Amino acid sequence: MMKKYFGGFLWKFYTASFLSSIVFSIAVLVPFYTEWGGLTLAQVQITQAWFMFWAFIMEVPTGVIADRFRRKYSVAFGALLIAIASLIYGSFPDFGAFLFCEFLMAIACALVSGANEALLYDTLKEQDREEESKKVFGRISAVGVAGAIIGTVAGSIIAAKFGLNVPMLATAIPFTLAAIIIWTIKEPAIKAKTSEVKNYFEIAKKGISFFYNHRSLKILAIDSLVVIVAAYFLVWLYQPMLQNLGVPIFYFGFIRAAMSLNQMLISSNFEFLEKLFGSAEAYLKMSALIVGILFLLVAVFPNVVTVLLFVVIGGALSVSRSTLISTYMNKHIPSEQRATILSSIGMLSRVTLAITGPLIGFMADHSLRGTIFFVGLLPLAIFLFSPLKQEVLEEKIVTA
Repeated sequence: MMKKYFGGFLWKFYTASFLSSIVFSIAVLVPFYTEWGGLTLAQVQITQAWFMFWAFIMEVPTGVIADRFRRKYSVAFGALLIAIASLIYGSFPDFGAFLFCEFLMAIACALVSGANEALLYDTLKEQDREEESKKVFGRISAVGVAGAIIGTVAGSIIAAKFGLNVPMLATAIPFTLAAIIIWTIKEPAIKAKTSEVKNYFEIAKKGISFFYNHRSLKILAIDSLVVIVAAYFLVWLYQPMLQNLGVPIFYFGFIRAAMSLNQMLISSNFEFLEKLFGSAEAYLKMSALIVGILFLLVAVFPNVVTVLLFVVIGGALSVSRSTLISTYMNKHIPSEQRATILSSIGMLSRVTLAITGPLIGFMADHSLRGTIFFVGLLPLAIFLFSPLKQEVLEEKIVTA
């Protein structure tokens, strides 16, 4: 059995997934930007908005590139671009250089997005092993999570011992190795249909129209979006809080790893949690309340214990909560419109974060605790005012 799922060509996919999930810099990203790079928190969020903008633009042609020049080359070049960007990122503490690197990262992510899954699926199909795809993709995800956890822990240790920019430089190593391994994968003769160039204005138009006419989906999407925004800023605000409390950089990765492990635990037990709270509605309401309370708690009583609760419990709950809501959103979307509607929801999230990010960063530069308190009002608003009801969650797929 082990040989079946880990032998042959699959070991290359597993190894590449593991290596490309090792991002040493994530554990100390905010100190890297602010202490080594000299950026304000507002500038940090501008770099992220810049990345989102270019990822949005670059996603249009990259599917065509992958189909025309082979998907393995698209994925391998994407991994290599991340390695190159990491080397530049860790060598030049300059805002302009950081923006250039985010541009490269956006191209890289667009090159990899979709092409890696297509390459693996068609390889399985060519080997007459399509029925194994669910298990194989599950294992790919598992080794990716393992790589991410190892990367965060190792990253903080590297930063503490060698400097804040070294984890960024070191990130180039696993991505270069991943690129080499992907390059050696045999491109399957089977080819998916040629990718269509996406018309994002048309996607947005269809998505807005669908939301306007389907109240239940609109409730779920807004509920999810608000808490996703809170989760996003939690990830960016907890590291400055740890810095203010004097927590050594060495421990940053362990804290982030604990959040990831708790997120995995929660995501694996949604059914149990819904039963524990009495219903899916009750769990979603209470999870929003818990996240909001943890934001306010750490803002009013900042100490190591409250920050740990904030990150490990609040971070895991808020991120995993969006995964659960997406399963319910899919019940309201007809199959033939699923890709379009989900794309529009994703676009809405990215646009919202790109617009609000610099503003929240500016606020955090002036009052970190005040900003955390303000962001914490978002999940509390969902708890208090969201019209989400159990019947919305149980409603069957619409056909309109």
